[in-house]
Formats: sequence, C-alpha cells, structure tokens
Amino acid sequence: MTQPEYDPGPQIAHAASIDLGTPDLERSIRFFRDLLGMEVVDQVGGVAYLRAYQEFAHHSLVLTQQDEARVNSYGFRVKRKQDVELFHKRFQEQGVQAVELPAGHELGRGEAVRFLVPGSDHPFEFFHDIDKPLAEESIRSKVLSNSSRRRGLGVRRLDHINLQTSAGTVNEAEAWLQDSLGFKRREFARLPDAPDIILASWLSVTPQVHDVAIGVAAEEKTGQFHHVAFNVENFHDILTAADEIRDLDIAYGAGPGKHGIGQAMYLYVHDPGSGHRIELYSGGYLIFDPTWEALEWKLPELAYGQTWYGDVLDVGPGGSFLPTSPSAGLLP
Repeated sequence: MTQPEYDPGPQIAHAASIDLGTPDLERSIRFFRDLLGMEVVDQVGGVAYLRAYQEFAHHSLVLTQQDEARVNSYGFRVKRKQDVELFHKRFQEQGVQAVELPAGHELGRGEAVRFLVPGSDHPFEFFHDIDKPLAEESIRSKVLSNSSRRRGLGVRRLDHINLQTSAGTVNEAEAWLQDSLGFKRREFARLPDAPDIILASWLSVTPQVHDVAIGVAAEEKTGQFHHVAFNVENFHDILTAADEIRDLDIAYGAGPGKHGIGQAMYLYVHDPGSGHRIELYSGGYLIFDPTWEALEWKLPELAYGQTWYGDVLDVGPGGSFLPTSPSAGLLP
C-alpha cells in the first residue's frame, strides 16, 4: 500500500538577518566592517548590506540611515520556497495582518511576507530565496567554508536575536512563537513575584539553545529590541574583543562573562553609530534530543542562569534592566 507523502508544513530554517536603523550610517559601517570584520557586500544610497566571514547569503545585517535608532525588521529564512506563501496563508487564517514584499525589497533577497508577532509587535519577515555572491577576490579565503578571510574581531555569523515585550503580553507572544511558528522552548524562567508570567524564554528551531529569546521589558512596552548576537569562534576571541574595544570610544554594556543559560561566553557592546546593543557570543551547547524538556530556572539559581561569572545581569523585578531600542511597525 502506497503511503501518502509526508508534508511537515511550513518551517523556519534559522534566524537570518536584522535591519538596524542608524542615525550615523558611516560610523555604524566602520564598527561592523572595520572592528567586527564584516564584509560590506553592497551599499545603495543610505542602505548597506553586510555579512560575516562564514556566511554565504547576500547579507545578515542591513544598516539603514534614518533619524531614529530603531529595528526595521527581523528576518528569518524558511526551509522551502513555498513556505513563504504557506506561512502567509496561515497568518490570514489566524487573522494576523501581513503584507507581501516583492523580490528585491531587500537587495539580493527574494519575495517575503512581513507581519507583527501577536503579543509583542515585533516586525518579522519570512523569506527563502537569497543570492549568494562571491566576495571580492582581494578578501576571498582559501578555506572553502569561509565566504571571505577572517578580518577584525572575526564575527562568523548571526547567532540569535533577543526581544522584549510587556509583562501583560509576553505569555501570548511566547506561546504564539511556539504554536504558530514552531519554535521549541529550551530554557525559561518565570517572574518570581508573578509566577504565571514568563520572565524570559529561550527558543529555537535549530539545535542551538536559542535562535530567539523573548522576555519582559523594563516598561510596559511592546516591540522592544534587546540585542542581536554575532558568533565568534572561541572564548579567547571574546577576551581579545574586550581588550581591544576598551581602547576605543565604544560603550560596553556588560561582560565579558558567561551565561549559565546556554553556557556561552558573552560581551555586550554598543554600535557607536546607533546605540543598538550587540552581543559577541561564543560557546554554548547544542540540543539533539527530540524529547528535550524545557529547563526552568528558579530562585536562587536564576542568578547563575543569567551570569555564571562576569557582570551580574539582574533582569528580575526591580533589577537592572538594560536599555532597549524600539522596533518599526507593520509597514516597512
């Protein structure tokens, strides 16, 4: 008897890109290109497209010249071309407003669908097709798995994004990311004084502990951006970055240190052109267990989850919430 072909439905492949609005485009380009070592693949007017040295896709970072330092979009690549339309159909059935974006809306990228995450109002864009241009010959690597030579501090790829929303909406948003988009909860914590509310949740569609994290904002605001993380090869690279950045006019956020949650080493710095928080991130563990049960961090161990060693990241009620940036709305 012939079995019908199994179709898992639309799926996300990975967190793929972010569009950061910056009031000082040239200063932001110098930060990401000259210090972090990213390649400027193209620049059209006030928009620059960059990628890290182990990324083959056209870009993972868009820098857009604009008056307000906000995040214009969070891009996710889906596994199949038809998944863009299938996700769009799902959103329509759920009553989630979405807009179609034509190919080339972002240079080098195919058609996409844009929507706001219910409960958090973060502007996500789903796409599949993207160009894979060769780097200029002067920076090409002999290592076939590198799109270009390692330069600067050597960020390898976009690792994850960290979002925040209001305490009144975080549960809705976190549940929707799981139920409608297929993210799996890996580690999480609840507000100690309000245990029915998620303090933060680390979710992924890959073996990483998180491709996306979402948590409670300091104020009752939706659509808040905490940071985007770029992966570097090892712990020593984090310490080298801390040493070099201390000599420059670049603001530290926190670190270097190590998270208990995810078990990666971190250093938070700020893009001097925009003020957006950037995490340099290395290490961590991978999850291959298909029956993984989410790990809940409770007091008093929660402090170790945030910071195993290094600067204390007290994000509980009354704690030192780190400043966030706003996100754009539905219309790009």
